[in-house]
Amino acid sequence: MIPDKLYPRTGDTQTIYLKNAVTDPSIQVGEYTMYNDFVHDPRDFQKNNVLYHYPVNHDRLVIGRFCSIACGAKFLFNSANHAMGSLSTYPFPLFFQEWGLEKARVAEAWDNKGDIVAGSDVWIGYEAVILAGVTIGDGAVIGARAVVTKDVPPYTIVGGVPARAIRRRFPEETVEELLRLKWWDWPPERIAQNIPAIQAGRVDLLE
Repeated sequence: MIPDKLYPRTGDTQTIYLKNAVTDPSIQVGEYTMYNDFVHDPRDFQKNNVLYHYPVNHDRLVIGRFCSIACGAKFLFNSANHAMGSLSTYPFPLFFQEWGLEKARVAEAWDNKGDIVAGSDVWIGYEAVILAGVTIGDGAVIGARAVVTKDVPPYTIVGGVPARAIRRRFPEETVEELLRLKWWDWPPERIAQNIPAIQAGRVDLLE
């Protein structure tokens, strides 16, 4: 069963199932992923949290299932990356009319580092910033106000500016088993049956 409701908690309009609020086809969000915003309307996630995300770049935001995204988390896309190989960081191609440049080359004003991809069961903390080109592995945790500039391995906790690895959440054998099982892809009934084992941190009891 795929949840089709926007607000999963009765009386709580600050928390949404993000998939059901997204309309931009270049933003893909998995089922049950939640976003909480106590400052702005969480339904405005596309406008307030996905920044410099312009169609000319053809870049995507891909977020897996069962992710938790805290208030104010930002996804900063390629048009924020002024071209560093240029002698000037000023985006001349963006103002093509002013300088007699070709409109078709406007994207040369910035460096295109690619999509932002977050796996499943990822927790992105309060006001964290994820930069273009970053992939976050399944089960990773992004600390509050961290600035993530490079890929994060699965089940790794990162924090700071720029974000650096703090520790793995579980021993390697547990991580390998979780990545093999991919419980987030199970049918809801099977997930519900295994919630006690999930909450107890007992991968050996998952069935």
